[in-house]
Amino acid sequence: MANVMVKLSVRDLVHADLASCGWAGSDRHLANVGEQLVRARSGEVDYLAVCAATDIPGAKGGVDYRAKAGVGTLWQLAVHPALQSCGIGTFLVEAAELRIRGRGLRQAELSVEEDNYRARALYDRLGYVAYDRQPDAWEEQAPDGSLRRRETVCTVMRKELA
Repeated sequence: MANVMVKLSVRDLVHADLASCGWAGSDRHLANVGEQLVRARSGEVDYLAVCAATDIPGAKGGVDYRAKAGVGTLWQLAVHPALQSCGIGTFLVEAAELRIRGRGLRQAELSVEEDNYRARALYDRLGYVAYDRQPDAWEEQAPDGSLRRRETVCTVMRKELA
């Protein structure tokens, strides 16, 4: 098996990217991401895109600076399914941590659904430590376009940034 090296870059996600991010979620989810991009203009959040040479996002995720005082909260992290387990999630999280440190903050937090074992393994490997469990719920769009309530339990994890 041959190894392929791909140069990755990270930049701010922009509205024009949303059309190529259908892999990340439903139309409802992408509309929410668009709302977060408005917050990014005011500095409340950073919203990142990881791209290869084509400049089309293969991963995306946000850092919310208002969710908890003194902490950068990572959320809506997603890697294109065909690109998972290639180190892109690590690249995205590390880029988010750089943004957090760039704001002078020393803690990053995130929540991961308890049945998302792959993501949990990544966060454990990157030094995040579980410290709480919390129920979470949101409206999601079903494949037929209807809305349904998703209820889950998340593990809340924290990392001290050097």
